[in-house]
Amino acid sequence: MTRSDLVDELAARFAQLTHRDAEFAVKTVLDAMSHALVKGHRIEIRGFGSFTVNRRPPRVGRNPRSGESVQIPEKRVPHFKPGKALRESVDPGPAPAQPAKSA
Repeated sequence: MTRSDLVDELAARFAQLTHRDAEFAVKTVLDAMSHALVKGHRIEIRGFGSFTVNRRPPRVGRNPRSGESVQIPEKRVPHFKPGKALRESVDPGPAPAQPAKSA
């Protein structure tokens, strides 16, 4: 699903929203989430999941062409951890075993 698909879905589901209003709502939510992550805050949406910023420490890597060592600086990367409800809806797991019928 793309951002425009999300806008279309929101506009279709709520008839009182124009396409422009739905687009503005999606943009506002995503901008607020981005700004919170930039500040280092954690975002938790119950039933969906949480977004955090993980720190990757500096390390020494290798240039694949020359094989020489390259210093890789520290990075901060966004991380998403799905909530239990989302995990279970995506992968419900094995079906419960059926009890054997007596003859």
